[in-house]
Amino acid sequence: MSIADRLQSLGITLPPVATPAAAYLPYMRTGQLVFLSGHIAKKDGQVWTGQLGKTMGTAEGQQAARAVAIDLLGTLQAAAGGLDNVVRIVKVMSLVNSTSEFTEQHLVTNGCSELLAEVFGEAGRHARSAFGVAQIPLGACVEIELIAEVR
Repeated sequence: MSIADRLQSLGITLPPVATPAAAYLPYMRTGQLVFLSGHIAKKDGQVWTGQLGKTMGTAEGQQAARAVAIDLLGTLQAAAGGLDNVVRIVKVMSLVNSTSEFTEQHLVTNGCSELLAEVFGEAGRHARSAFGVAQIPLGACVEIELIAEVR
């Protein structure tokens, strides 16, 4: 099954590359690697705000991380000249806006990781870091960046 077919079967339409909100590029390619800048969670086109352990639970955080993954795929499609040019997802780094008592950042990040595996199969499995942080720009609940190998 092609990547486009997988996305269609999952009911996913990829968004265009978002305009950066500050002085950075949405992605940078060097050799066969593409580095995607951090993407923040959005819901209904707006920043998905909240703090895990205070105003949000793990399940909602997973949904937010999945939404970030969809935005990342839109940027990756542009950066790679199409998702069929992605050889593999190399690394994901997730920042989870959370209280000091919240310890399920890794489970929140699964919302992103599981979608990448659904879309790319074995090539979507990746190395990963998940951190709890005191705040994310604009009050977003989750921010994720990604590194991919491309043709």
